[in-house]
Amino acid sequence: MITWVLLLSFFCMSTQDVIGKDHDCVPENVTLSSSHQTLLVTWSDQASCAALRDPLHYHMQVLIADKPVHYEEFPVKPEIGSTHSWNWTSPLALECASHTVRLRSQYNNHTSPWSQQTLPGIKAVKQPEVFPKDKLYEVGSTAIFCCVLPEGEKNVARMHLNASYMNTTKLSNKTYTLTAQLNWASGDSGTDVMCQVGKYDYGACAYIGYPPGDKELQCETRNLESVDCHWKVGRKTHIRIKSRTPYTLLGSPCVKASEQTCSQTVRVGVGERKWTLTATNKLGKVELVDIADLTKRVHMWAPKRVVASTVNARNVSLEWAWDVPQYYNLSVKCQVNISHGETYTTSEHTGVGLHSAVVVNDLIPNWTYDVTVRCGTAHDFWKWSDWSIKVNFHTRSDVPDALDVWMQTNENQSGIIISWKKLLASQSHGNISDYAVSWAQSTEGGGRNPTTVGPMTHSLALNLDTTEGWMVTVTARNINGSSPPSTITIPSLHPDRTIVLSKIYGSVGGFSLRWSASTAASCGYTVDWCPTVGNCSVEWIRVPPNQTNARIVSKNFKDGLRYTLSVYACTQGAPVLLERREGYVRQQSIADGLFKSLKWKQMDSDVEVSWDPVPLREQTAFITGYVLYGLNDTNNMVVNVSTDDPVATSLTARHLNIGSYTFTVKAKTAAGECGTSTITATLNSLSDYLIQIVLISLLTVFGLLSIITVLCYRHWTCIKRTVYPPIPKPVLTIKWLASMGEGSSRPLHVDQCHHIQTDVMDVLEQLHCNSEAPVNGYIRGENMPWVFTQTPKGYYNQPIITIPSQSPSPFRGVIANPSYYNPMMQTLNQQSGPVERCSDGYQPHSTTETLPVNPKEEGPDTPMFCVLTYHFVTPTFPESC
Repeated sequence: MITWVLLLSFFCMSTQDVIGKDHDCVPENVTLSSSHQTLLVTWSDQASCAALRDPLHYHMQVLIADKPVHYEEFPVKPEIGSTHSWNWTSPLALECASHTVRLRSQYNNHTSPWSQQTLPGIKAVKQPEVFPKDKLYEVGSTAIFCCVLPEGEKNVARMHLNASYMNTTKLSNKTYTLTAQLNWASGDSGTDVMCQVGKYDYGACAYIGYPPGDKELQCETRNLESVDCHWKVGRKTHIRIKSRTPYTLLGSPCVKASEQTCSQTVRVGVGERKWTLTATNKLGKVELVDIADLTKRVHMWAPKRVVASTVNARNVSLEWAWDVPQYYNLSVKCQVNISHGETYTTSEHTGVGLHSAVVVNDLIPNWTYDVTVRCGTAHDFWKWSDWSIKVNFHTRSDVPDALDVWMQTNENQSGIIISWKKLLASQSHGNISDYAVSWAQSTEGGGRNPTTVGPMTHSLALNLDTTEGWMVTVTARNINGSSPPSTITIPSLHPDRTIVLSKIYGSVGGFSLRWSASTAASCGYTVDWCPTVGNCSVEWIRVPPNQTNARIVSKNFKDGLRYTLSVYACTQGAPVLLERREGYVRQQSIADGLFKSLKWKQMDSDVEVSWDPVPLREQTAFITGYVLYGLNDTNNMVVNVSTDDPVATSLTARHLNIGSYTFTVKAKTAAGECGTSTITATLNSLSDYLIQIVLISLLTVFGLLSIITVLCYRHWTCIKRTVYPPIPKPVLTIKWLASMGEGSSRPLHVDQCHHIQTDVMDVLEQLHCNSEAPVNGYIRGENMPWVFTQTPKGYYNQPIITIPSQSPSPFRGVIANPSYYNPMMQTLNQQSGPVERCSDGYQPHSTTETLPVNPKEEGPDTPMFCVLTYHFVTPTFPESC
């Protein structure tokens, strides 16, 4: 029993000694250092700790500005003379605040006291400063910046990043912090972190970027003696200035890494090999791998010294050389690129060590070409080489190509115009000297009537009978000879044929034309176009047989100008007209004043406004109708009449009131109502209108009568002769009897009508008188006039003939063209008794004609007897006045 008590006492004493020893196992030689924002703690164990059998645990605690921010516990195996270390990176720059690290050990349930080391922050600053300065961050990370103020600064600090103010935390009386999530790349120039104190800003720079992001490594050989590797930059690091990215290939540095290429001299052998590229910067690194057999990845260099050894009109021979001798042993294929203007032609040639005698055919004569060459391996083809340096050459000239010939006929006039397109420089093969044109009827065949046209002329008008068919041949000539002949057959035109025109509307500067297929179109179709009005040079295009649509575009198209488009079927004989259309590339509004002959006419209470048909040359759009507007004298719209007839020439405004109106006529087009023309009209009442008609009629009649009167007055003589011709008056000749004595005969003068001039032969009237003897019943008394009467056969309206009583001898009186007017009769006293009758048988009538005797010339005692003889000659009148 005593023995067990002693053993228990010994065990308790032993346990107390161990516990005492455990309590004395504390860290020794504790040190604290830093690098940037990383804290490094080192310490060693006491010698007594080596006797411990179980692991020893250490506790680590970090305080920033005396505030715990991190705690960590980790075990270590005690060893005699062992040294331990621990590091931790602070999210805050060490300059911003003090950092304290506390360390203690724990064994079983016994813990040693804390061992403590402190790194103080920056002690004093003269002006506010921002930390950290120029630090590198990866995109997506979280950063804490601080602003440290001088002692005694009373202003509050405000911090902003990238010009954006953020929430600021006050860490101490002189320190403020800003926490930010960096989700963008700053670029090589960095991002400003600013601290505003009062009116001034203070700051630092932060660099935000990525680790290397290169990809797609690919290795090859160019000369079979080295390896060339290329890769792509998948993403820029944005920190090239702050942290460059070095590259290595198989551990060797790359000289041209900035060009994404790296080369090394190696022994190229058959078989695959692993090629490794490494890229590293301060934020990370990337490793790229490519496995390749370089003998199957030969990327040749461009051919050198390319020359055109033999140049002909339509082909050329090329030669070149290699700078790499190994190429002459390879099976090579090469591409030859020939370019002229914007046209490129590529041909491919294959051979072992190919470098000469490559012939390129189908060239254009008299043309300048540029040629380049590139090559690659024929077997296990990898890549084409770069193109060689460009070399040019000029082919020899040749005869021109065949002309594109077309016809232009006029439906209303005789004659045909033959047109041909000007040959392009690539078709003429030299300067054109002239064109030869010949023609003959279709039934005759062959070219006759040859003529020559100058090189600047591309059409010829032929005065041919369009009712007959003709064949026309045109050739172009240059110094090398004539082109192949181009022949076109002109169909006979029939005057009675009619062609239906349909409308077509332009779009995007041209016409989109479609037509129905024709079985007659054995060689395709021809579409030509020309302005509808005026002379023009026809243009045309050819369309293949399997195509029934075309896009018509020309540099000569003008807006507002109507064009006629015709579609012909190309046959072995003459072209066949299929359809014809008219349209505008773009319709334009017609200018005002379209209706230049605007007139109006009142019809009761209606007014008809009319105009002449609109000339086609003045229509800049399709006219679909007309509209008439009317404004009364108060400018109120009272008339709105329209028609959809494009050929109408009048519109009527009905049921208008009396007054003044202004009428406006416009043409309706796709461009709107246009061509405005205006006329003013005044409507009168119906009674006023009738009065006007009567007055106008009276004035018209009065004017006509006035004109007739003036004309009649001026030509009265001619009118009187024509309507009421004069009857000739006898010429009277009186012979006195011998008993009257000598000197008793005197001439009897009768006044002539001075209004009439005529060539009438005189009517001779002979009167034989015997003194104191009766003659034919006429009796003269003393101091009495001679009196005689005529029978009813005579002239009732005869003038009084006065015969003087004393006449020394016989006389002759001449009377020409007696007047039809009734002159005033001189009344004489009739005497009863026998009278003398005229010897030609005239009988007296009831009216007595007295011939008075002048008493001064004839005495009262002188008797007189006479015989009157009348001779009549029909008068002759002139044909016109």
